[in-house]
Amino acid sequence: MDAALEPALAQQAGGERAIRARFRVDYAGFTLDVDLTLPGHGVTALFGHSGSGKTTCLRCVAGLERAQHGRLEINGELWQDTASGVFLPTHKRPLGYVFQEASLFPHLSVRRNLEYGMRRAGALEDRQAWEQAMELLGIGHLLERMPDRLSGGERQRVGIARALLTRPRLLLMDEPLAALDLKRKSEILPYLERLHDELDIPVLYVSHSPDEVARLADHVVLLDQGKVVARGPLVDTLARLDLPTAFTEDAGVVIESVVAEHDDGYHLTRLDFPGGNVMVARRPEALGRKLRFRVHARDVSLAVARLEGSTITNLLPVLVTDVADADTPAHVLVRLDAEGTPLLARITRRSADQLRVGVGRRMWAQIKTVALLG
Repeated sequence: MDAALEPALAQQAGGERAIRARFRVDYAGFTLDVDLTLPGHGVTALFGHSGSGKTTCLRCVAGLERAQHGRLEINGELWQDTASGVFLPTHKRPLGYVFQEASLFPHLSVRRNLEYGMRRAGALEDRQAWEQAMELLGIGHLLERMPDRLSGGERQRVGIARALLTRPRLLLMDEPLAALDLKRKSEILPYLERLHDELDIPVLYVSHSPDEVARLADHVVLLDQGKVVARGPLVDTLARLDLPTAFTEDAGVVIESVVAEHDDGYHLTRLDFPGGNVMVARRPEALGRKLRFRVHARDVSLAVARLEGSTITNLLPVLVTDVADADTPAHVLVRLDAEGTPLLARITRRSADQLRVGVGRRMWAQIKTVALLG
């Protein structure tokens, strides 16, 4: 390592775990200009439409894109600072990078692909890391196969394992499911959830899929035209009403719940959360297991009183806390508080006027559909 870089890498920020990233990159017709302070643990999703700057931001973090003006600090380690001339090249940044395609060496078996990554990191004898990767990603039975004998989901799992075996202090994932069909996505998502639950490596996860973000992320950054339009904890950020209308097309909230009861007679499961509960089709999880679910704003209707004799059984008393324009002039978005749990409802402007929906009004939310995440 260059002697000039050692003091920069040794610099600590009082032990605080945080990612601080400030980049400005100018292209013809596009500018990325971000200034972020993110948690130094858990999964942070960089979310936005195509062309919003997600991958450019990730490449800046990796050092693959050299920002004209930039500073990057990862949990107290300074990797880049334009003002002082510090720029740690990509191969010296202790990170793992998972691309859309696994990019395995076609002439090497799975085992030798993984050993290549470990050898580069000087970790070839780290059997504990090896066993952990095999168990987390379920690839022990694939070790002697060649890459052309793997499914798309299996290749990605091997690619993730290779990234983890380099002993990264940061894991970057650039739309790792984008090249997979629905079946392969369903196959690999549980493994990504295990990484989220069991590893202590901070992850930056690029995606334009709301469902992936809702299922995997703890923290979210919304990007639009190279700018940060919102950031914060997943649950709070998705429930905001001040986002550009482009982000309200698929508006909804994520709720963390606990499996509270199984009704075997009706094949239902009750999920409890602060502010109430919902009934869903019978789940296999044990009582007490945490489970995320998503409620789209379009699947929530409002009533001034509790309705009896309806096929909608998931009803919650709520308080209206905000009303804002939706993605069409015929609709509004209503933010609701269910005893501390936020909800969104997308209703017609006509219904809002007829029901006198306004801040401070107590109403009943009727949840038509719950999307389980997992």
